[in-house]
Amino acid sequence: MTQTERERETETETHTQTVTVRVPAKVNVQLAVGAARPDGFHDLANVFLAVGLYDEVTVTAADELRITCEGPDADQVPLDRTNLAARAALELARRYGIDPAVHLHIAKDIPVAGGMAGGSADGAGALLACDALWGTNASREELLDICAELGSDVPFSLVGGAALGVGRGEQLRTLEVGGTFHWVFAIAERGLSTPAVFREFDRMNDGVRIPEPVASQALLDALAKGDAGALAGAVSNDLQPAALSLFPALADTLAAGRAAGALAALVSGSGPTTAFLTPDVESARTVADALRASGTCRAVRVTDGPASGATVL
Repeated sequence: MTQTERERETETETHTQTVTVRVPAKVNVQLAVGAARPDGFHDLANVFLAVGLYDEVTVTAADELRITCEGPDADQVPLDRTNLAARAALELARRYGIDPAVHLHIAKDIPVAGGMAGGSADGAGALLACDALWGTNASREELLDICAELGSDVPFSLVGGAALGVGRGEQLRTLEVGGTFHWVFAIAERGLSTPAVFREFDRMNDGVRIPEPVASQALLDALAKGDAGALAGAVSNDLQPAALSLFPALADTLAAGRAAGALAALVSGSGPTTAFLTPDVESARTVADALRASGTCRAVRVTDGPASGATVL
C-alpha cells in the first residue's frame, strides 16, 4: 500500500467514526383526532408540514452508549435510555446484532415539549446517523418501521416535506406542495405533555360521539397549489381546545398574532408552541415583531416550509 493509499484509508476511517444528521421540526396544518382506541391511542388524520427549524444529531463511536445535549432548554431533555435518540440506536443495534456503543450528541434548535416533534426528530436523526455509522444499509421501509415503533411522529421526521399520517399518524402518504409557506412560531413560557393533552381531549369529549378523522380535501388542494390564503381557511387542530384548557394564556398569544395580520393562527400539534401562517416574508417579520412586543411568549421564530426530512450532513 502506498503512502497516498494509506492516507485515503485513514481519512475514510476517520470520516466514518462520526456522522451528523439534520432533522426538521413540523407543524400540523390539520390534526383531526378520532375517539380513543382500546390500545389507548387515537386514530388521526394528521397533515404534517416540515419547517426550517432543525435539530442536529451527531453519532460518534464510543466505549458505551451515552447522550449529551446542547441548545435552548437542553436541561429538559432526558439523557438516559428513554430518549428517543437512544431508543433508536438500541433498536437498530438489536436488529443487526451490533454493540450500541455510541455517543449521541443532540444540538437542539426545535422547541422542547413544544408540539413540533423535537424528540421525534432526534429519534429519526439518531436512527439515520447510526445506520450510516454502522453501515447497516437498512432499507427505507425498515427505517420507517423502526420509526413507527419509536413514536407516531417519528416516521414523518425521517421523510419531511409534507405528508398525511393516518392510523396513529405513523402511516404516511407523501403530499404534493406547490409553493413555500411562511410561518411564525411563538415559543411559550413552558411546555405541555402530549399525553396530558390527549387525556384532556378525552375528558372534554367524554360522552360525545367523535367522527372518524378525515383529511380536508380543501386543505390538501391548498397545499398542492401553494395557496397560503386557501390553506389559512382550511387549517385545523382538534387538540387545540384541550391545549388551551391546560394552558389558557395561549389564547392571548393566538390573539396577538391574528391582530398583527397573520392569515391563520393555531396551536402546533399538542402545543404549546403557536403557529402563524403569513402570506410572505415581510408579513412574517411584522407578525414576529408584534408577538415579541406582546409579552405573551418567550421567543419567536420565523421560517418556512416545506423542509427536507432527515439528512446526513
